[in-house]
Amino acid sequence: MKTEKILQQAEKTCMEQGGRLTPKRRQVLEILLQQPQPLSAYEIADHYQQILSETIPAMSVYRMLDFLISQGLVHKLASANKFIACSHITCTHGHQTPQFLICDNCHSVREVGIDNRLINALKKSISDNKFQLNSPQLELHGLCEDCQ
Repeated sequence: MKTEKILQQAEKTCMEQGGRLTPKRRQVLEILLQQPQPLSAYEIADHYQQILSETIPAMSVYRMLDFLISQGLVHKLASANKFIACSHITCTHGHQTPQFLICDNCHSVREVGIDNRLINALKKSISDNKFQLNSPQLELHGLCEDCQ
């Protein structure tokens, strides 16, 4: 039931932003919502085939992921080239810059917000050094509570 509520909110979000959560995009998002670890496009394609008995090319999955990212429904973990559903899809409040705590042992990922004052200080420091920041997203690796 929780997944269905998240998917309904995702559809609403897409409509509000002028996009459309097609059945295939919805299925890709649902796969990410049901997995505790981030997945690559190829892993998503494998899950898709197992669930629906239908082959989907990885390039199509990448296009769907690009759309889901543009709608704020999915995040890309650049360090692993994997994807994870946003943990704030059903929230109604404004969001902070995401920070991902990635366990190097079990590969679980926890999304937490970074205080805007810290991000603004980082942006100023970066700007002062004449560097252009493309993404303020942080990925921190370590051990989760269960693996410590």
